[in-house]
Amino acid sequence: MTYRFAMDRRSAIRGPYGESVTHTYYKTALAIFLFVAMLMVPVTEGIAKSSKKATSKHRAAKIAAARNPQKLVIRSASALVEDQRTGKLLIQKQPGAVVPIASITKLMTAMVVLDAESDLEEMLTIDKTDMDMIRHSRSRLPVGSSITRRDALLVALMASDNRAAHALGRTYPGGMAACVAAMNFKARKLGMSETRFTDPTGLSSGNVSSARDLVRLVDEAYQYQLIRTFSTSKKASIDTGRRIVEFHNTNLLIQNPRWQIGLSKTGFIGEAGRCLVMQAYVAQRPVLIILFDSQGRLTRVGDANRIKKWLERPHSL
Repeated sequence: MTYRFAMDRRSAIRGPYGESVTHTYYKTALAIFLFVAMLMVPVTEGIAKSSKKATSKHRAAKIAAARNPQKLVIRSASALVEDQRTGKLLIQKQPGAVVPIASITKLMTAMVVLDAESDLEEMLTIDKTDMDMIRHSRSRLPVGSSITRRDALLVALMASDNRAAHALGRTYPGGMAACVAAMNFKARKLGMSETRFTDPTGLSSGNVSSARDLVRLVDEAYQYQLIRTFSTSKKASIDTGRRIVEFHNTNLLIQNPRWQIGLSKTGFIGEAGRCLVMQAYVAQRPVLIILFDSQGRLTRVGDANRIKKWLERPHSL
């Protein structure tokens, strides 16, 4: 009875126009809710439109960046890419920096040995003087091994073996001094004014060049069929006179079916960093790629892959 009495009394309270206070309260609350809702609708639509515009601009910026040559990331300290057919420079990064070139040297060693027309089937014996006394690098050719000059060229180019390269220089007509002189003479003949050689292996930091010089070296080396074949061989088994030794290519990209590589040479000493030069077909055209002073074991490979991807985009054709 008490509860019903209270409800009856509350419902009996009236506003100035005869409606109940409770009814007035609900009407007012509903009006406020509808007003707020009306205010929110255009604001929400505005935010949505603004977000769509921002997203659209962001996507456009990403597409523009992807097509902008300046956005190509090359982590090697020095780089150059040239269209081998036209001579057009496609990519440059400090192309004139004169730096040690490590085992890229072996391309010039191979050329002067072939130019000398020495007997490729002549047996060469690895002796103590062929051991690396500068870097103390290892070799799979023990002292006393006997290999043909042809096989010495193969493992020097493919596996970058220093003892094989040194033996090639040592047995060059006239000896080591004559070999180095021939290397420097050929560099001058090719117009490589920023290049100097002091040994046939590249172990000496005195072997220096620039990317714009080495693009000439790679182009010239590509004219030698034996250098093309040996430098791009994946692996080889060599009879050393004592046992059969297997050698592998030092360029990981040789194993990659997405690359069509016509010439390859890697190099590394502390002063030079990791180096890579190649002739390859990319986007249906022959290009010469020079990468110097790459820090990290895979940086030069990463740079080469980024260059390939960039060249394959429509804007670079």
